[in-house]
Amino acid sequence: MALGAVLSAVGLAVDDRVLVGAPIWAKPFKFFLSFTVYGLTLAWMLTRSARGRRTGWWAGNVVVATGLAEMAIITGQVVRGKRSHFNVGTPFDQALFTAMGITVIVLWTATLVIGLLLLRTPFADRATAWAIRGGVVIALAGAAIGFLMTLPGAEQRAGGMADPDVIGAHSVGVPDGGPSMPLTGWSTTGGDLRIPHFVGMHALQLIPLFLIALVVLAPRIARFRDAGLRLRLVRVVTAGHAGLVALTTWQALRGQPLVRPDAVTLVAAGVLLVAVAAGVGMALRRPPTPVQRRPEPQESEPSSRSKEFTA
Repeated sequence: MALGAVLSAVGLAVDDRVLVGAPIWAKPFKFFLSFTVYGLTLAWMLTRSARGRRTGWWAGNVVVATGLAEMAIITGQVVRGKRSHFNVGTPFDQALFTAMGITVIVLWTATLVIGLLLLRTPFADRATAWAIRGGVVIALAGAAIGFLMTLPGAEQRAGGMADPDVIGAHSVGVPDGGPSMPLTGWSTTGGDLRIPHFVGMHALQLIPLFLIALVVLAPRIARFRDAGLRLRLVRVVTAGHAGLVALTTWQALRGQPLVRPDAVTLVAAGVLLVAVAAGVGMALRRPPTPVQRRPEPQESEPSSRSKEFTA
């Protein structure tokens, strides 16, 4: 995947073709990068699993195989100058899009298997358990949002779309390919389901990275040496991240751009922010968790028979 990202970057530099309002190599470049980070994170998490190692090995290889198959289709369609997603213009394009859908379902299921193994794995550090399990669960939810993109929109169901060769879309309320944000390509005129999809899937990295940051800062900040505090903060961040996925999904489904929220969305975002801030404040105010020390071994008194023998 990392090699594919490099090759796609070369494509961005030398190929000036544009597809659906974006450089034609932008999609494989972003997908290759995403799969690189996704694969590295899952590989690290599998090393933490103490149960079902053989099952985890197979699930990891299924993720690799399906990811490579999906990227082969995406890259092949770029070479042909065709859309990979939502393209049903010809029987061949439709077959490729169907194959992509199957690979995504299998990949999601394999990730679910890894998640279940991690849920059953006992961790010595409870904060680590929360970070890994919470990241996997939210990532699965974020990946599942991708299935919403494959459903035909209201205009497509009514047959009123300008392009009948396309079923499904990233955007909600506006056609794909319109004005968009730089780098991400997210719509600035309508809702975009790629936003909660992105936010959800990258919980797999962000929540464990938050815990790693706490551990790295612990030698300098004494409060972070408290395992109980780290656990409480990870719980707050996990809940906040899940709330952000729900908020961005709700906003996208209402056909609302990320950069132009209405009053209702702003109020909901404010409530979420206040809730997270309050959770962090409560976590910091609690006294440090007392360190449990093992009792010192005491010398047992001799039994009455020993005393009698000694006498």
